[in-house]
Amino acid sequence: MKRIDHPTFGPGGNSDAFKAAGKKSTVEAPEWIRSIGLDAYEFEAGRGVNAGEAVLRKIGEEAKKHGILMSLHAPYFISLSGVEEEKRLKSIDYISRSLAASELLGADTIVIHTGSAATISREEAMRLAADTLEKNLEVNGETDIRMGLETMGKVNQLGTLEEVIELCRISPKYHPVVDFGHLNARHIGGHFPDCDSYRRVFDTIGSSLGDEYAYNLHCHFSKIEFTSKGEKKHLTFSDTVYGPDFEPLAEAIIKEGVAPRIICESDGTMSDDALAMKRMWLEAGGKA
Repeated sequence: MKRIDHPTFGPGGNSDAFKAAGKKSTVEAPEWIRSIGLDAYEFEAGRGVNAGEAVLRKIGEEAKKHGILMSLHAPYFISLSGVEEEKRLKSIDYISRSLAASELLGADTIVIHTGSAATISREEAMRLAADTLEKNLEVNGETDIRMGLETMGKVNQLGTLEEVIELCRISPKYHPVVDFGHLNARHIGGHFPDCDSYRRVFDTIGSSLGDEYAYNLHCHFSKIEFTSKGEKKHLTFSDTVYGPDFEPLAEAIIKEGVAPRIICESDGTMSDDALAMKRMWLEAGGKA
């Protein structure tokens, strides 16, 4: 992956503002994103890679033309820790399809959910997830695309920062994807009260996996409603109850000297809130 020397911001999927601007196709997204001042886009394939090869290639061409950094969210139904081996092997096929789509999109990262520990112990879930990731390397180990393992928002899911880091140790092909809203939700709020709490994420990744993993860290950010079980619903930046707040993260990015890619997953306001994050970072002293 090409090293980028400043933070980048963009939406996950097409926002209400994109549609309000009269845009109907994701082929139009890269040019529109650039026109409003953003520089990244995550293609949402959570319900499967359903776009055809020609469309994916055209999106990739538009992204390259307009200088938009691309990633892809792999299907939600991937189950790295599924107790049925057939489902885990099917997950490898979904990863393969995601990587093939990413090649057409020019995406350098795919985002993979790490699995569930709802009906089995966390230790067994980690063992199964590790086995799936080992088997995945036999099929997809030659890719140059980062295979990102995401921190998750529900308490009964795999996906604490420590679990993601442990799974990433399996191979340099695996990279952590930190969803700050998820981490806040699974800790039932208050997990990121200040700049130092955000800095610890980058420091932990750097000390555990290497500074290069922390420098261009792929991130998700949104405010998320939670219950005692963790994540419930993605919100918008207008929320004043659940958090987390972005301003301390903007300060942490500057103090750490890192250049993460931050994909906003707000509920419908992804592009507006991504722009708000970019403004907060600039106001904190960031330089584009």
